[in-house]
Amino acid sequence: MTAVIVTEKLTKQFGDLVAVRDLDLRVEKGEIFGVLGPNGAGKSTTIRMLCGILDPTSGKGTVVGYDIAKEPERIKERIGYMTQRFSLYEDLTVYENLEFYAGIYGISRKDRRARLDEVIATAGLQDRRKQLAGTLSGGWKQRVALAAATIHKPPLIFLDEPTAGVDPVTRRQFWDEIHRLAATGTTVLVTTHYMDEAERCHRLAFIFAGRLLDEGRPDEVIERRKLVALEIEVDDPDQVREQLRQRPHIESVEPYGHALRVVGRDVDLEAAVREVTTPKRIQRAHPSVEDAFVSMVRSQ
Repeated sequence: MTAVIVTEKLTKQFGDLVAVRDLDLRVEKGEIFGVLGPNGAGKSTTIRMLCGILDPTSGKGTVVGYDIAKEPERIKERIGYMTQRFSLYEDLTVYENLEFYAGIYGISRKDRRARLDEVIATAGLQDRRKQLAGTLSGGWKQRVALAAATIHKPPLIFLDEPTAGVDPVTRRQFWDEIHRLAATGTTVLVTTHYMDEAERCHRLAFIFAGRLLDEGRPDEVIERRKLVALEIEVDDPDQVREQLRQRPHIESVEPYGHALRVVGRDVDLEAAVREVTTPKRIQRAHPSVEDAFVSMVRSQ
């Protein structure tokens, strides 16, 4: 595989604030690479450096073969960028928005019409092409924004919280499209707060306070945390929840419908539960990316 993004000790500092510190990343061609972290973790700062918008304070990196510090304009020509605000002109129609971005990305007038028709058909926008972008729902705006970001067929797309504020069905359709793009060889780097979306990525990077905590496939990240999960039903869930939270090696205890979901690390979890209560029902559950993420953040 060919690396599309490589960084070494990439750092960005704003005064006394170190937003990103010594970040080492490697993203391969055709990967869907997820970057996870709470607000203020450094995700957006990282993307802006990789896009050539922000200069790094120190460290180095290449994106689509170009140096992020020395050749930012060449990078901008070769990437697509989509934010949660969608960056659409609301007083223009869908077609006019896409035509504008086609011009910005340098698609020749000779090829522009055919490419516009192609992306409109792929995105299912035929019936919306004359509709003002400002009158579209969040899901339709999302489709237009993705079409605009990919209209010049970039080898790399950055998606910064792309599904914020859209419904679950639309989110699922959006991720189907992302996997379709990746299958054609397009590389996708996406930031998200949704842990179910994180599990759809090929590989993940967990960032907290500007530092890389872990990186790898979702199953690898979960395995490295050595987590065990149980679902239990008890008569007095509020009391049991508080008691379990005081136990060593218990990472989290959260309501899960009528049950409690208990996650522990390096512990005989069932024995720990039975020391506190006799559950009416107890069964093993699969640790999730969210469990791993919460565990990592709390350990910091």
